[in-house]
Amino acid sequence: MKVLKTAFKNCAIVALLLGMGHQAWSQEDTVQQPVTIDSFNIVRDYKPILADAVKIRQSPDMTNKRSYMPKMNYGNIVDKKLDINTGLKELRVQELPFTRKEDITSNYVKLGIGNFGTILGEAYIAVEDYEDIRFGGFVKHLNQKGSLEQQKFSRQEVGVFGRRVLPYFTVDGTLGYNRYATRFYGIPLSDDGQTLNPAKEPQRFNDIYFTGELTSNFDPQNEEAFSYSAKLDAYTFKDKFTSKENSLALSAYVNKRVRTFNVGANVAVDVNALQGTSNTANDGKLNNSVANINPYISFKGANYTLTFGANLVSEFGDSSRFNIFPSAEIDFSLVPEYIHLFGGVNGGVKKASYRAFSQLNPYLGPDQEYRNAVERLNFFGGIKGNAGATFGYKAKVIYKSIEGMPLFINSKETPFQFDLIYDGNADDRVKYVGIEGEVNVRLSELVNLGGRLNLDGYTMAAKEEAWFTPALRLAANARFNISEKLYIDAEALFHDVSYGKAYTYDTSVDPISISTDQKATLPSFFDLSGGAEYKALSNLGVFIRVNNIFNKEYQRYLYYPKLGFNLIGGLNFSF
Repeated sequence: MKVLKTAFKNCAIVALLLGMGHQAWSQEDTVQQPVTIDSFNIVRDYKPILADAVKIRQSPDMTNKRSYMPKMNYGNIVDKKLDINTGLKELRVQELPFTRKEDITSNYVKLGIGNFGTILGEAYIAVEDYEDIRFGGFVKHLNQKGSLEQQKFSRQEVGVFGRRVLPYFTVDGTLGYNRYATRFYGIPLSDDGQTLNPAKEPQRFNDIYFTGELTSNFDPQNEEAFSYSAKLDAYTFKDKFTSKENSLALSAYVNKRVRTFNVGANVAVDVNALQGTSNTANDGKLNNSVANINPYISFKGANYTLTFGANLVSEFGDSSRFNIFPSAEIDFSLVPEYIHLFGGVNGGVKKASYRAFSQLNPYLGPDQEYRNAVERLNFFGGIKGNAGATFGYKAKVIYKSIEGMPLFINSKETPFQFDLIYDGNADDRVKYVGIEGEVNVRLSELVNLGGRLNLDGYTMAAKEEAWFTPALRLAANARFNISEKLYIDAEALFHDVSYGKAYTYDTSVDPISISTDQKATLPSFFDLSGGAEYKALSNLGVFIRVNNIFNKEYQRYLYYPKLGFNLIGGLNFSF
């Protein structure tokens, strides 16, 4: 192609020159002359030839070179360029406020002493070196002696526990022994000032218990897997005299999720035997056992959960009764995570237990009557929610219709002891209306606050008052992490006025004359307690605890004042 272009160019030039020459000649001679071509010298035939590739003198430069970038100037615009000369800069750790360091081990020993002859000792040891096994033990001791005659208290606890995680389920259990000793130190007086309790007999409770549970493990790969749980609770509870209780309770839970539905049931059998009761027909022995089954179906929507079922309860033993109660509940998310509305209706039977009653009031007399409480209808509704991890709240309104509501009352013959009485029956029941409120606030890493409110209103069926039951109870707590080594906590308790039943005694005659009963008022009280702990070393701390700061010897039960101002201090060693 190159040779062809060159030949064409030469021919064009020759033609142009010939034309110019012809034009010049024509100006000199106007006579036309014929055009003649003498000859053409043919050298060779035209053949196009491509140039060899090796003859290309310029080869592309494959070297990766960074082109020059001129520095731009944008006038008043601030140039915030990213510095990537040598990679990321070293991270600067943000300094956090003082917080208490978490213990790296669970084992500790605590020893302390205080006024009122207080001696405190605690120890807790756990082996946590394995991922699927945990076991250990604990022991506690506390004794105090008040300013009143024979005002003594002593408590001991010892136990072992274990936990084993298997591929499909987890097993855990606790075996323990609790001992609580005190005296009937209450001092009721006669009209002429004579004591009606000269002996001040000791009382002692021994509680041997075992609790064990088998629970299925959650499978994240199968949310519709069958879940289950089985639990065993057993104890033998005895006082210094003739009262004794043996209990063996088996309970189970099964649940199957099918898409948005949950179907399941709760089943329980509690075999309970008591001695030293008012059942003289059977030498003071009473068999008071309860069995119940609670089948249910639950539906979970986007913003709500509905649960429907029934509670079937059978009381058997020395007496028998069968009850069917409704069971329904709804939880509606008005504002997800922040505001939840809930409500429902249910019912049930609460077993009468000597162990439970004596833990509330350790000054019960012998040969008591035990009757189960039946909540025929229990309506409830309220609101709950939270704002992140810093604020949580719950408020609930409750209405109950109760048969056989238990109450404590001072014994007429021995007023330093208490009897159990009951109010409400199938025809005339106790009506209860209550309000419960709870709040937890985490102001910062340094301050945590909490509180609980209970308002209780009873319309009694036959009794004058709900004895020793205040209409208002308020509890609050606070914790302050001052620094990495120092923290302070506080607790407050307020009880409104409550009432008991008292009698008038005339000891000038034999036998003692007892007049009709009268209502006694127990004033309201406010109990403030606080404590502090300083971590002197990594595993050694110093603690102090102050109870009843205002030194008010208030009474929870008639004739039994609490200890006044008491202080405990000591050492805490962790390892």
